Amino acid sequence: MIEHHTSLISTNATLLERARDGAPESLWVRADSQTGGRGRQGRVWHSPPGNLYASTLVRLRPADPPAPTLALVAAIAVYEAIVQRLPNPEALRIKWPNDLLVDGAKLAGILLERAGDAVVIGIGINLAFAPEVPERATTALSDHAPVPDCAPFCETLAEYFADELGRWRNFGLADTRNRWTNRALPHGTPLSHLQANGDRIEGLFERLDGDGNLVLRLSSGQSVTITAGDVDPLRDV
Repeated sequence: MIEHHTSLISTNATLLERARDGAPESLWVRADSQTGGRGRQGRVWHSPPGNLYASTLVRLRPADPPAPTLALVAAIAVYEAIVQRLPNPEALRIKWPNDLLVDGAKLAGILLERAGDAVVIGIGINLAFAPEVPERATTALSDHAPVPDCAPFCETLAEYFADELGRWRNFGLADTRNRWTNRALPHGTPLSHLQANGDRIEGLFERLDGDGNLVLRLSSGQSVTITAGDVDPLRDV
């Protein structure tokens, strides 16, 4: 079910409230605009009409893979909903942990929030326009292809998400990790990681570890595991 609103403060905030009230898995909330949309680490997500702002709900089960790896599930679903529309599919890549890029510019982002056994997954996709973001290149689907209507596009996205969620549960994290890797920035891509203390480290994308964390290979040859924070390409890909 996709519940549509003309305007909300935040689709994630609305769905978190519904989750606490017992809303079922697979519920989606979509809004034409958000007055208080947010991204990772408390960033503002500019949300005027024209782009996709939607959230869905997953109820965790005892045998599920780690909850944070639902970001991988969502990223694959977003990729599949978009890639078929691009004249150059190879330009679309997933960047760990939760962004989708076209020719290195941000097209979509994903935000996970948890309330008990519920994980709310917020998805923002620049369909009609690309908001300006300081120190970050952005793009919109309209820069590359015709813009779809939000309602049927969200239905398609929900179908891809349901398929990927089923694979995550039935085949395990290794399958999801491989599917994510096949759609991600290439191995060896130079990346920069902003650490909690404000320092940056640079390295090459090596792989995802068994828990879905990013492994960077530094110039010293040492491998470093990144579990959280911002990661950005050092050059266009």
